[in-house]
Amino acid sequence: MTELQQKLSELLQFVYPDTPLLEQINRRIEDARQHLEKTAQPWSNEDVVLITYGDSMNSDGYSPLQVLDIFVKRYLEKSFSAIHLLPFFPFSSDDGFSIIDYYQVNYRLGTWEDVGAIAAHKELMVDLVMNHVSRQSLLFIDFINGDGMGADFFIEADPEQDYSKVTRPRTSPLINDVYTRQGVKHVWATFSSDQIDVNFKNPKVFLAYLDILLFYIVHGARYIRLDAVAFVWKELGTNCIHLPKTHALVKIIRSILEQIDPNLILITETNVPHEENISYFGRGDEAHLVYQFALPPLLLHALNRGHAHYLNDWARHLEKLPAGCSYFNFVASHDGIGVRPVEGIIPAHEMEDLLKSVRDFGGFVSMKTNGDGSKSPYELNISLYEALQGTRSGPDMFQLARYLCCQLVMLAMPGIPGVYIHSLTATPNDLLLVEQTGRTRSINRHHWDLAEFEALLENPSSDQAQVFPRLIQLIELRRKQSAFHPQAGFKILSINDEALFSLERTSIDGAQRIVALHNMTRHPQEVAEQAYSYPAARIWDLISQEWVDIRALTLAPYQVMWLLIKHPASQVIPSE
Repeated sequence: MTELQQKLSELLQFVYPDTPLLEQINRRIEDARQHLEKTAQPWSNEDVVLITYGDSMNSDGYSPLQVLDIFVKRYLEKSFSAIHLLPFFPFSSDDGFSIIDYYQVNYRLGTWEDVGAIAAHKELMVDLVMNHVSRQSLLFIDFINGDGMGADFFIEADPEQDYSKVTRPRTSPLINDVYTRQGVKHVWATFSSDQIDVNFKNPKVFLAYLDILLFYIVHGARYIRLDAVAFVWKELGTNCIHLPKTHALVKIIRSILEQIDPNLILITETNVPHEENISYFGRGDEAHLVYQFALPPLLLHALNRGHAHYLNDWARHLEKLPAGCSYFNFVASHDGIGVRPVEGIIPAHEMEDLLKSVRDFGGFVSMKTNGDGSKSPYELNISLYEALQGTRSGPDMFQLARYLCCQLVMLAMPGIPGVYIHSLTATPNDLLLVEQTGRTRSINRHHWDLAEFEALLENPSSDQAQVFPRLIQLIELRRKQSAFHPQAGFKILSINDEALFSLERTSIDGAQRIVALHNMTRHPQEVAEQAYSYPAARIWDLISQEWVDIRALTLAPYQVMWLLIKHPASQVIPSE
């Protein structure tokens, strides 16, 4: 038995001591290997992920997935290596995260052939929504009927028990009544009454979700995103989040992926305080990538308040990661900007100022229910472009510069960047969609008409014309720099921590070194010559494509520089 097999066997024994599963899993692994059409490449600085729904771009005469493929080929072929295609399956609520059938493509979006056309030229990230299924799922109908595959897939609960310790990400009731052929039963629903939690204590549930995961891999998924994975294992009397068997399940999935293709990537989605979040690296044996959930609220706070102290302090204390692990960096996504990850980092009164700005700029603040019944902020629902239209003093003239600064911080951080399509397109708040759906998250889930968007690109004064081509250009520039490899060296520099966010990245082979300077304020900021040891008086700035004199260096409001301190002989830069 190989070392991987031995470890997998021990993990299975820990989670499912009464059920021998190794042989069944090995058969599935071998079958997946045989059906893989291509293997993945190791990650690199060229890895950048576009986050999008299947219907974010639309056009008459084509399925939304076909339009997305047209859009990517027309504009994004050189800027993105992969696409996180948010759940594209039949669903009943939560914009795809309440799945009715894991094996079908939502007919309103297209077909598996459309997905395959995208996978033919872009790597895919696919969600494994493993905590719950839709109330309309055939599995849950089996439970109602008391017969069929799903009859014992769900958690029956006693409504008289004490559930006050259970961590709640929502304000909806945890225990829901269900009328079945056997009478009224009570089931566990962490996120909503339409999203019924499955019972991973049943080994048949694990095997069913393993089959789904392997199906996605065979259909082109390189990244497997474990949605809401922190909640999958429940033990009454605990907080039912991050339990040991939850971590063991992540390790089992990691082990299986490594045996199929060592370059497949497992990413966990756990929108919780930073220390809890990074626990999903394990000892280098759980997730390959963990969402950098603290980065979006810290960035928004720094740019809104005009000081970078907390951002610098947090980044300076980022832990050295296990080998083969890195962060998935993002600033906006299909969800809101979570604020739980910065609990204990940003003072409460400063967070209140940020919440006020979000509301003033047309956004919403979503709440969660605490164990004592009180409510506290959970996430900020707002278009990122609108959120950065000003500071706590109100809107100003620096929206574009502030916005690009925000994106450039994310692009310079260690890890793989993920760019939400509506960040790329500078999409405004969609309040009409909020009104139509009744969900505040819809504010950042606009459905573009491709022709409408392209018309805006032709108007040089539009936000889209000012943001879209420039951001694409910067992403393409970033992909060419070996110092931005996910595991390249990283150091926060002490250069006016109140106003600047400054970091150094060094390629794995040491041949390239970049110092990224970010002015986080609306005022010009001088960079002291002695603040950093430069090899020459004049340095090439990759962003402006100009030589700069570091003896008299001043950053304009929200300006960013990528100073090329060292470069390989193969990298050609203009002579002075």
